[in-house]
Amino acid sequence: MFSRLAAIPNLQILEQIPLSRYTRFEIGGPAGALADASTEKALIETLRAIRECGLRHTIIGGGTNLIVDDNGFPGVVLRYTARQIQVRGESVEVEAGAALQDLVDRTVECGLRGLETMTGIPGWVGGAIYGNAGAYGHSIQESVESVRLFDGTGIREIGNSECQFHYRESIFKRQKEWIVLSARLRLDRTDAQKLHATAEEILRIRNQKYPVTMRCAGSIFKNLLLAELPESVRASVPEGVIREGKVPSAYFLDLAGAKGMSRGAVRVADYHANLIYNPGSGNAAELRSLITELKDRVRERFGLELEEEVQYLP
Repeated sequence: MFSRLAAIPNLQILEQIPLSRYTRFEIGGPAGALADASTEKALIETLRAIRECGLRHTIIGGGTNLIVDDNGFPGVVLRYTARQIQVRGESVEVEAGAALQDLVDRTVECGLRGLETMTGIPGWVGGAIYGNAGAYGHSIQESVESVRLFDGTGIREIGNSECQFHYRESIFKRQKEWIVLSARLRLDRTDAQKLHATAEEILRIRNQKYPVTMRCAGSIFKNLLLAELPESVRASVPEGVIREGKVPSAYFLDLAGAKGMSRGAVRVADYHANLIYNPGSGNAAELRSLITELKDRVRERFGLELEEEVQYLP
C-alpha cells in the first residue's frame, strides 16, 4: 500500500506506528503510516503520490496541541521536518519543521528581540504560525514578515496581512490544504544578555506551571477577548483578572469547579483550571469527555462558548 511512498527520496516511512509517541499528551492509536518529508520536493512528491493513490491523509507538526483518537488514523500522517534557521542581520528565515524553542534560543543568542516571551512553548515553527502562538501579551504574528507555503498546486509566498492573523488564529486554520514551508521574520536588535534574562525568568515560571515531564498541551482553551463578551459578563469580571484585553478561560473554569475534575485517568490540575493532563494511563475518549464537560459547565453558568486550542485527529 505504501510502497510508492517508500521510493521517494528524503522521505522516511514508518508503518503502524503509535501516534502516542508523537503527541504531548502521549495519547492516540496507530497511524497507517507516519511519513516524514525533510525537503520541499519530498513533501510535494509525497502529497502527489498520496492523492493519485487515493490514500487518506493528514498533516501534523510537532504534536503539541494534538489529541489523537484511541483508534489512531488509518491513512498517512505526514510531517514536514525541514528545520534550518538562518540569521541575516535583523532578518531570520526559518523552516517549518524547526522547533520553536530552537528558534527562540537562536534569536536570543543573536540579540534579536521579539520571540523571547515564547520560550518554553513546545512544538514546531509551522504549528506556531498556524495557531499564531504567543505568550505574555505577544504573538508570533508581530515578527512574521512573510510565509512561504504550498497551496496544493504550487509554492507561493504571502505577506503578514495575508496571513490574517488574529488571537490564536490565522488563515492556515481555514485553508487546510495550505502547508507552511518556511517564514521570514523581522526582529529588533537589542542586548542579548537582557533577552536571555527575560527568557530565563519566563521559562522558570512556565516550568512551574507546565512541568516538562507533564503530559499536557498547556492551556486547553483559548482565553476570551473582553470586548467580545456579553455586557453582563464583562461587568462581572474583576479588573485584576483582565490581561491585555483578555479574560483567562481559567477564571470561568475555576468558578465552574473545574480544578481537580477527572474522567478516568485524565485530570484537571488542582492548581490551574485550564490545564488538563494525562498522568500516564489516560486515553482520548476520557480526554474528550472531560473537555466536553468543562465546556458544558461554562456554557450553562455563563452562557459562554469556550474554544479549544487543541486540534483533533481525525
